[in-house]
Amino acid sequence: MNKATQAIFVSRLKRMRSSTILAMISAMLTCVGTAQSPFTVPKIQFSGWSQQNSVSGQLEYLASFPSPYISGTKVNDLVQVRVILPEEADEPPPMVLILHYWGASNLRIERALALDLNRRGIGAAILSLPYHLNRAPAGTTSGQLAIQPDPKKLEATMTQAVMDVRRALDFLEQRKECGSLLGIYGTSLGAIVSSLSYANDARLKSAVFLLGGIDLAKLLWESSRVVPIKDELKRLGFTESSLREELRSVEPSQYLPRQVMGRTLVIRATFDSVVPPECTDELINKLPGSQVLEIDTGHYGGVFVQGRLLRVAADFFEAVRDQRDFVLPKKLIAPTIRLGALASSPNGFDVVAGIDILKFDPSGKSYASILLTPRSPVVWFGTTISPGLNLGVSVANRRAGFGLLWSTVL
Repeated sequence: MNKATQAIFVSRLKRMRSSTILAMISAMLTCVGTAQSPFTVPKIQFSGWSQQNSVSGQLEYLASFPSPYISGTKVNDLVQVRVILPEEADEPPPMVLILHYWGASNLRIERALALDLNRRGIGAAILSLPYHLNRAPAGTTSGQLAIQPDPKKLEATMTQAVMDVRRALDFLEQRKECGSLLGIYGTSLGAIVSSLSYANDARLKSAVFLLGGIDLAKLLWESSRVVPIKDELKRLGFTESSLREELRSVEPSQYLPRQVMGRTLVIRATFDSVVPPECTDELINKLPGSQVLEIDTGHYGGVFVQGRLLRVAADFFEAVRDQRDFVLPKKLIAPTIRLGALASSPNGFDVVAGIDILKFDPSGKSYASILLTPRSPVVWFGTTISPGLNLGVSVANRRAGFGLLWSTVL
């Protein structure tokens, strides 16, 4: 651009109204935001819903709509949402969208949370994730096709899940029986999908992530739950770094923290080997001001305190609705159950199952357990030296010896 052209451009720019300039900038930013988002969902007209057999105090409805992402598997491309409302509500209740865990064969846990929310005057909607429950193709189990050793398929499934969430929110907004959108809740895989949905939809004012995390590549590379999938990915030539690049478009950390943060609660497990602690740490770091509750279990030990965990989640959403502070429980006591094998002198090798009775440090890496073996009970004083491997002293039949314990915590 020569000096004469520059002068003309500056002169015209000065004559433009500031409102015009702002409008142009706003339009450009809108276009950029739209182009960058892989989760844009076109609006549709929804059909009605059908009332289901409801329990006392609740009204349940079943709705279905086409997924905005076409996977090519017909049964998977029809989304079902169960809407559960308090029967006696003076006005349309605020709504929480609930997402289940990987491989869910029923919605028992999600219904229990819906019931607790309903008792507080909050409505709930339960979404079936891609390839789960009614969306699982014939000949497959629920969730079998949701996580496969193919980055393109993983990317497609995550994209579809988030787009389904956003369309479900559209549906709830159109129903006069439903009030404002309050938040989203997810367990395990549901928490991962929830984090990506929360990052990309400002309508979600709050979120509870139970046993979730981000950095999908690290999760797939280090999780004890998907070792065969990792092995196949390695066989195909992928590394953790190359997988991370392949999954960039569906990686929650690419979108968090979002511009306007809501209120969030992360519930994690101290000994989680399914969702690595580093992945949960990263989620927490991407949620400024998030509240965090930790339980002394592995990924599956929450089942022993399931009712209390769901109550904490419901308490949180109630506090969000009432626009008041949420007070975390000082301690949610949960049993630390270990299963594994013990090699010690002088007892030799034993299969063991036991429970921790003492923790000698906040991380739980040094502890004392009562272990049951086929021969006799064992008192074990151990310290974790690597994931799943513990060094310590065993005491049985009044005899003590050094040993190694290979264990997993439920």
